[in-house]
Amino acid sequence: MNDKSANAQASSEDELGDLPVWNLADLYPGMDSPEVAADLQRAKEAAGDFEDRWKGALEATLDSADGGRALAGAIGEFEALHDLLGRLASYAALEHASDVSDPVRAKFYGDVQEKLTAASVHLLFFPLELNRIPDERIEAAFAEPALAHYRPWIEDIRRERPYQLEDRLEQLFHEKGVTGRGAWNRLFDETMAALRFEVDGEALGLESTLTLLQDPDETRRRTAAEALATTLKSDLRTFSLITNTLAKDKEISDRWRGFEDVADSRHLANRVEREVVDALVSAVRDAYPRLSHRYYALKARWFEKDKLEFWDRNAPLPKVTQPIYRWDDARQVVLSAYSGFSPEMAEIAERFFERGWIDAPVRPGKAPGAFSHPTVPSAHPYVLLNYLGKPRDVMTLAHELGHGVHQVLAAPQGALMAQTPLTLAETASVFGEMLAFRTLLARTTAPEARRAMLAGKVEDMLNTVVRQIAFYSFERKVHIARRDGELTSDQLCEFWIDVQRESLGPAVRLGDGYEVYWAYIPHFIHAPFYVYAYAFGDCLVNSLFAVYETSEDEFVERYLAMLRAGGSRHYSELLAPFGLDARDPHFWQRGLELVSRMIDELEAAESAG
Repeated sequence: MNDKSANAQASSEDELGDLPVWNLADLYPGMDSPEVAADLQRAKEAAGDFEDRWKGALEATLDSADGGRALAGAIGEFEALHDLLGRLASYAALEHASDVSDPVRAKFYGDVQEKLTAASVHLLFFPLELNRIPDERIEAAFAEPALAHYRPWIEDIRRERPYQLEDRLEQLFHEKGVTGRGAWNRLFDETMAALRFEVDGEALGLESTLTLLQDPDETRRRTAAEALATTLKSDLRTFSLITNTLAKDKEISDRWRGFEDVADSRHLANRVEREVVDALVSAVRDAYPRLSHRYYALKARWFEKDKLEFWDRNAPLPKVTQPIYRWDDARQVVLSAYSGFSPEMAEIAERFFERGWIDAPVRPGKAPGAFSHPTVPSAHPYVLLNYLGKPRDVMTLAHELGHGVHQVLAAPQGALMAQTPLTLAETASVFGEMLAFRTLLARTTAPEARRAMLAGKVEDMLNTVVRQIAFYSFERKVHIARRDGELTSDQLCEFWIDVQRESLGPAVRLGDGYEVYWAYIPHFIHAPFYVYAYAFGDCLVNSLFAVYETSEDEFVERYLAMLRAGGSRHYSELLAPFGLDARDPHFWQRGLELVSRMIDELEAAESAG
């Protein structure tokens, strides 16, 4: 870190207060601790022993009088192994995220991944063999309560049957993942962490540079935008190669497994029907003119411009001072918002602050962005932030704690059923964010400050709904075109500009340099087609809030019950108590209407002013 960076960081700490750094000792004492080595060895031996005892014996187990109980016992062992492997994988991933530029952490992360892959090879047979047991035999065995407990998981994995390969092929795909997709993901992460963007003589990381796109000073925004473009262009061949390789890797897997559409494997993982996602995408794209196009035209008038430059898109409103929230203030806002809705949610969220479950400071080498890592049910989640005190950072804290609360509530479902499909994974996070927004808005009485808050929320919703559906459209273009051959950097940039121009509308000028901005989006690399889950979650939360406003007394317990279910029930079952059905064509319109009404209010304020 140079002196200027060090001074800036010290100044930030003075301004923001004492920012917490997570304590990973609840997982392991350290990378070189005997506990890590012992658990890696235990995982290897236990997985091999499990395969020796159960491979080829699952269906025969049901022949005995207590066959259902014996099979439940095998699943329980399988679940315990998943928890052990998940604990090791989570710890390695969190250490790596702490500083992805650190070669010691990088080696540790890579070594653990390899050892866990080798151990988990011995577990591949289990769901494959379980799926070969005839439906009628499994159904009869559910009479045993111990096995009936696992019914949701068994029914879930049986949805995978049409796409499963012969055992040896599954093993090959699994083992090659370390040197295939996993290696390319790691290359992307380490390359991105090492990039520096020159802004006014200072070399900044990605997160700090992106934050400058929200700076009140347009010169700073433009300089940051140009720095992003310059550096990304210099590494564009690498990012294009990574994108091409991973898209081809996915195409090979999809072809072997028999998926028809490029996004079908994601839909299956999300347990959502393709037609439901298509309806969401269609509804959002149809709404572009009355949402993003209308809002950015309004914002251009506020800036007294014919068109916004692309670096103005998330800029704070002119002549409105943007508050800086110290860490303690952000904590109070979020916990107050959660407590007003549910004291139980607030109590769970407070654990993150009190017990060292949050890593908040921006620092060199730290993974960019924010996340809540669920780790495993036998432990607890951890939240990573890059906190700079902006109002959006407070919203991000509320968002990630929503994930964290959800993960804590779902943990009793166990390692096999706690994880929530992406169709509902963003629900608690967006809901938590909405609670925090309403709390801040209620405290804001000055007209200009209120306008700024509403504008910020509209922009967040556009980024969550419109931008993510544009991302999804970009991914579709890339993966469909990749079927016919490798894509050049120019083609990738052209696809990006096409979807951005459609989604942002005529009031945003997409100038030189913006065409390469696709290169820094990590979701394209780590989780193809994940992005529509954000739009799904945002529209769903908007609909949930409409229900909440008319039935507050009954709503809270139903909502918490939905979170506690984790992945044990289909999203349609979980939405039914609220009278919501994502298959209803009007469902998505209802969610989008809230955004439109906020823009109406902003336009009315402009006319009144």
